[in-house]
Amino acid sequence: MPAGPARIEARGWGWRHAGRRRSAVRDVDLVIEPGERVLLLGASGSGKSTLLHGLAGVLGGSEEGEASGRLLVDGRDAADARGRTGLVLQDPGAQLVMSRLGDDVAFGAENLGVPPGEIAGRVREALDAVGLDLPLDRPTSALSGGQQQRLALAGVLAMRPGALLLDEPTANLDPDGVAEVRDAVARVLDATGATLVVIEHRVDVWASIVQRVVVLGDGGVLADGPTERVLADEAGVLAAAGVWLPGRTPETAPPPAAGTGPELLVAEGLSVARVAGQPLRGGIDLTVSAGDALAITGPNGVGKSTLALTLAGLLRPDAGTLEARGPLAAGVRHPEPIRWKPRDLLTRIGTVFQSPAHQFLRATVREELELGPRALRQPPAEREARAEGILERLGLLRLAEANPFTLSGGEQRRLSVATAIATAPQVLVLDEPTFGQDANTWAVLVELLAELRAAGTSVVAVTHDREFVRATGSREHRLAAARSGVPA
Repeated sequence: MPAGPARIEARGWGWRHAGRRRSAVRDVDLVIEPGERVLLLGASGSGKSTLLHGLAGVLGGSEEGEASGRLLVDGRDAADARGRTGLVLQDPGAQLVMSRLGDDVAFGAENLGVPPGEIAGRVREALDAVGLDLPLDRPTSALSGGQQQRLALAGVLAMRPGALLLDEPTANLDPDGVAEVRDAVARVLDATGATLVVIEHRVDVWASIVQRVVVLGDGGVLADGPTERVLADEAGVLAAAGVWLPGRTPETAPPPAAGTGPELLVAEGLSVARVAGQPLRGGIDLTVSAGDALAITGPNGVGKSTLALTLAGLLRPDAGTLEARGPLAAGVRHPEPIRWKPRDLLTRIGTVFQSPAHQFLRATVREELELGPRALRQPPAEREARAEGILERLGLLRLAEANPFTLSGGEQRRLSVATAIATAPQVLVLDEPTFGQDANTWAVLVELLAELRAAGTSVVAVTHDREFVRATGSREHRLAAARSGVPA
């Protein structure tokens, strides 16, 4: 297998997932020379991730779908060139295979036959590069989503591939983490000369690193060329495709006024933990009122997702109290959400996990969206009409019969939001609700949440997205990094 940077070529390439009529991507003609650094742009669902999966040789055989054209790495079919490319997935948790941090970083290099004496150095070098300063025996299950993202990238860097394929590698990171990972990738590229293909909706994150922009759309490549020229000459094409152009934020209606309705959730002295007796945060006091918008912010690894799952009644408080009040507590025997039955939660608290695929249970998008209303025994005509409306609003109607696991990351995120609102809960708890969204779908989500708030629904969102906090008029509950390992 050749050493050095890899050459990538697509010749009329496309892919159609099994069971779908339309191709996820088609007619891609593209050559990326060894050592080039390319930013891959396009609307949510335009096939960017599918192209990267094809280059990494992980799309599967004919039972998974049908390919057209050819996809080559160093002149060989991409499926036969595994090891020359290193892929970081949109969902980093799906890429972690070992129970301990150090073993996970070493896994890829071991499978490539790297001498054992060399692997330890590669592991430490890769972890340093991504800024993940944790013990090598730290359980991977104990990592936050942002930490998992860094770990997945470290595992790929330790393989030293000829091409780095990065699918929104900074999507779940705080601003400092975004800069740290981007700069780590730049250092690796400077040292190795590896080819880079990175997917990111927000151009400004990678504009200083890449030399070239390629825009995918329906029918193949819409634009291709040097970064500055494409951004200047193809601004209209990019904006129509939902690309986040530097200095531009989508226009949305002013957010509703802060919630002034009755109190729904009240936390006092709350301590949250993934494992009982091992609190991540303590001393949390907050109130969520009807029509409220609350953003839970802070660095990666401080317990934001754990707090969200606790507020949603899915994790037991480690100490302190969390109680439902007013209309949220009506009709239940206990005020503590953790004691409610699933049916009680359906109409009271809707939850969107950080990884959307972790909550899909059905074989089609439509069935997934109708699952909650069906459990509530809503009349068929009512639930079908509601599902149709939500799918159309979120740009998913054409995918109604598709398998949820074949959707792009952005489409999966919108489906997860759709399933949470399908049962009309009083409180929505959303973990990174704008992950994977282009500018157009981002604006749709912001406006939809504003309408729900105006009708009295409360929105609690874990987010690193400052534009989302501003556009939704959210008040912030910021979790600071704990000192000396002691929960704040």
